Amino acid sequence: MGTVLLVGTRKGLWVGRSDDERVDWDFTGPHHDMEEVYSCMVDGRGESPRLYAGSSSMWLGPQVRWSDDLGGTWQEGTGVRFPEQYDASVERVWQLAPGTEPGVVWAGTEPGAVWRSTDSGQSFALEEALWNHPQRPEWGAGFGGQAFHTILPHPTDPESVTVAISTGGVYQTTDGGGSWTARNQGIRAEFLPEGQQYPKFGQCVHKVTRHPSRPERLYLQNHGGVYRSDDEGGSWTYIGDGLSSDFGFPVVVHPHEPDTIFVFPIGAGDGRYPPGAKARVYRSRDAGDSWEELGSGLPDDFYVGVMRDAMTADGHDSAGLYVGARNGAVWGSADAGDSWRQLVCNLPDVLVVRAAKI
Repeated sequence: MGTVLLVGTRKGLWVGRSDDERVDWDFTGPHHDMEEVYSCMVDGRGESPRLYAGSSSMWLGPQVRWSDDLGGTWQEGTGVRFPEQYDASVERVWQLAPGTEPGVVWAGTEPGAVWRSTDSGQSFALEEALWNHPQRPEWGAGFGGQAFHTILPHPTDPESVTVAISTGGVYQTTDGGGSWTARNQGIRAEFLPEGQQYPKFGQCVHKVTRHPSRPERLYLQNHGGVYRSDDEGGSWTYIGDGLSSDFGFPVVVHPHEPDTIFVFPIGAGDGRYPPGAKARVYRSRDAGDSWEELGSGLPDDFYVGVMRDAMTADGHDSAGLYVGARNGAVWGSADAGDSWRQLVCNLPDVLVVRAAKI
């Protein structure tokens, strides 16, 4: 047994390996040198793990690649491409997520579109009902661009998928993509004028997560606000009281405890670094009713941010947690955030981290 850690950056992908203790790490890279890697995934559904990377090259465009030997060699399919009838082209693959059925892989892209592969990533088909949604022309673009950054297939119902986009909000299908419904009731859009801050759609949602054993409960990090839904996005409750800031990008659920979640608050000002420049993870063990600050081993002089997909958990019994920063450093915790150590540094700007027990 062991652990694999994928670190996607603006200049390629690094693959880390460690044993179950997760103290000493060996990294290889860069894979896909000088390509932006906004998304990656460890797929453990087969007999052996398959690594995926969604990369983007200024010369070759966006591509989804996979490796069946932990990064030793890579293959690529036909890519993520709009059908000819649409005057659009994919710029980046922001999200990769395993489906609930064998061979299904989901992708979220910029511009804002969702795609489904039924052949393990060799080809992708556009979710046309979402692309043609009547609300799409009114979706804005967040500071980082307009992209579907969250895709959450229901763990037991393949017809149900929840997605999120900046700035459009949360949407859900329950009929296999035939139709999509906005699910944003209670989420505040603080950038809108007073009296208009709770629209049906248009929120700048930063990230959404859920635990497979309790799929009706979702957690959401917004552009100002952390929220919980107990009815799969039908309504949302603010749970940001007790945080140093309710602005941030990632939100992660514990792999074995559906009531335990983690966020990385940063200031909402132009600096986009943590309050007091102290890198801190906050943990709640009661679904957001209360929070505790975790910082043992994390730096106190930290003037960079952590992106929406740059925090993740592994599947070990003693849950590992990982944070990648825009200064090219990655920290890891083998005890669910109680203590931290730096695993690697001096990489390019970290965009995404993914980890798994193998």
